[in-house]
Amino acid sequence: MRILVVEDNESVCSMLEMFFMKEGYEGVFVHNGQDGFDRFNKEKWDLIIVDWMLPIMDGVTLCRKIRELSGVPIIMLTAKDSDSDQVLGLEMGADDYVTKPFSPLALMARIKAVTRRYQTDIFENKEEGDVITSQYFRISKDSREVYFNGLPLQNLTPKEFDLLYYFVKNPKQVFSREQLLDRVWGYQFYGDERTVDVHIKRLRKKIGTPDQPFIQTVWGIGYKFDETVARNED
Repeated sequence: MRILVVEDNESVCSMLEMFFMKEGYEGVFVHNGQDGFDRFNKEKWDLIIVDWMLPIMDGVTLCRKIRELSGVPIIMLTAKDSDSDQVLGLEMGADDYVTKPFSPLALMARIKAVTRRYQTDIFENKEEGDVITSQYFRISKDSREVYFNGLPLQNLTPKEFDLLYYFVKNPKQVFSREQLLDRVWGYQFYGDERTVDVHIKRLRKKIGTPDQPFIQTVWGIGYKFDETVARNED
C-alpha cells in the first residue's frame, strides 16, 4: 500500500516511517501543502495522511483540493481539538481524523479500517453484479456507479457512496450512529459520532431536496432512508 504523508514535523515522519516499514507500507513524506498537492497529482496513492497545520498550503485547503479531484481515502492529523475544527476537517472531505498526540498503533488501526472500506469486497455479503434499483436510484456495488433519477451521480466521495449504498440496501430501517459507524465504516470509531452527521449532511445536499430529503432524522435514535415520504427536514 502506498501512503502519501504531508507532515512538517520530522519526528512524526520518522515515527510513521518506522511503523510503515513494520506493516510493509510504502510511505512517501513531504513537508508542505503545495508539495503534497503536487505529489498527489503525479502519482497513484492508496491513502493520504494530511496534517492540519502546514506551511504554504494548510491541510484543510489541501484536503479540499484533493477531494475535488479524487476519492482517495484521507486521514487528517490535527493538534486542534475543538469540535468545530474537527467537523470542518470532515466537511472538507477527510474520511477520518486523529488528534495529536496520538498512538502510532491507533493510527495504524485507523489506516487499516479506512482502506479496508475501499477494497472490492466492501460489504460482507458479496453478490455477483450486485445492482440495487429503487424508485430514484440505481447503484452498482462492483462498478461503484450511482444513477439518480436516471442521471449519473459522479461527485460522491467513497464514504458517501458506501453510506448511500447501505441506506438504499436497507430502506426504512432506523440506524443509530453507532450502528452506521460499525457497519459502514467497519470499526468502532475512536472519536465522536459527529462523523456520521457530517457525512449525512454532505450526502443530503447531493441527493435530496428540502421536500424529499431521503435520509431522514429519527430524533433521539439516528437516521433512516425513505423514498416514499415527502417531508421537510431541519
